[in-house]
Amino acid sequence: MTAQSLKRIKAIALKEFIQIKRDPRSLALALGIPIFLLLIFGYGLSLDIDHVRTVVWNQDASSKISRDFMRNFENSKYFNIVSYTDNYRDIERKINKGDVLMAMIIPKDFSHYIESGKAAPLQLIVDGSDANTATIAMGYVRSVVAKYNIDLINNDFAGHGLNPPPTIDARSRIWYNMGLVSTWFIIPGVIAMIIMIIVALLSSICIAREWERGTMEQLISTPVKGPELIIGKFLPYFAIGFFDLIVGLIMARFLFGVPFRGSYLMLLFLSALFLTGALSQGIYISVVARSQLMASQLASLTTMIPTILLSGFIYPIFNMPKFVQAVTYFIPARYYIVILRNCFLKGAGMSAMWDETLFLFLFAFLMLGLAIKRFKKRVA
Repeated sequence: MTAQSLKRIKAIALKEFIQIKRDPRSLALALGIPIFLLLIFGYGLSLDIDHVRTVVWNQDASSKISRDFMRNFENSKYFNIVSYTDNYRDIERKINKGDVLMAMIIPKDFSHYIESGKAAPLQLIVDGSDANTATIAMGYVRSVVAKYNIDLINNDFAGHGLNPPPTIDARSRIWYNMGLVSTWFIIPGVIAMIIMIIVALLSSICIAREWERGTMEQLISTPVKGPELIIGKFLPYFAIGFFDLIVGLIMARFLFGVPFRGSYLMLLFLSALFLTGALSQGIYISVVARSQLMASQLASLTTMIPTILLSGFIYPIFNMPKFVQAVTYFIPARYYIVILRNCFLKGAGMSAMWDETLFLFLFAFLMLGLAIKRFKKRVA
């Protein structure tokens, strides 16, 4: 690349910077939206189900056993017993209105079953309109009941001087996120989503805008070559994307408290690969569409929906149907999210991320090559 070529690239990049600066919508999209999305997703989106609103009908309320049993739920952070009742009609009304998610009914002979050494019945009525939350809530109930059963067995056998029956003592140890804080899982995915969507949307209109405003003919008449024009358009948005990345890292680390255990230099290098691919995809769309409206729609369709639904950002890929899992291999955000979570939570090195690095390199090389090859310096 000659000095004249570098000079022309610099001129195109400077022109694009000035264009972005004069367009308040582009500036808001580039600088304001990433911060807004991080705040919304960081504080508003949580996969933790706490304080399940519950109504209780204790038909054996006079018994100390039933009250001790209920104390396990009252002292748990997972349940919020909002009221007690004495009839099914009130339970039905509260669930229908959405005041509670779950109702717990303790039968009148609950303590008799416990004292007789029999399995005591416990009725749960759960609002299944939100199937995922209902499943998690029932899992919490089973966990509390299982703990109560173990304590009951141990206390019963200890009171009679006997040894409890042999049991399996499974002891779990959680790595990387011991508190199972969902924010630590979500924020790296949000960073990948922001970079992919915002950068692709911004770059998708850069060439189309020139065609719509009639300035492309002026650029064609200059000595600027096609690859120089593409690279000159590329550099300003690369800088903006890197700025958004730095803002995301700072907010993740200091605002949301997500630990960072990897190498910053390695993450910046791999982020540069991802940025190159995302920007090149946007520029390629811009070259093909030649219309800002069409370009922005194509960019949204090819980046936003796949990144949110098929990258593993929220929904685990292994739970998807096989043919959908096959499609996810072509979603670059899938690999970048793995890199971000490895760097933030696991502190993994490059040896653990060769596959993701290779794909991001191929994606960036392919998209940039397609954008340069597709752009023709002529009026069609």
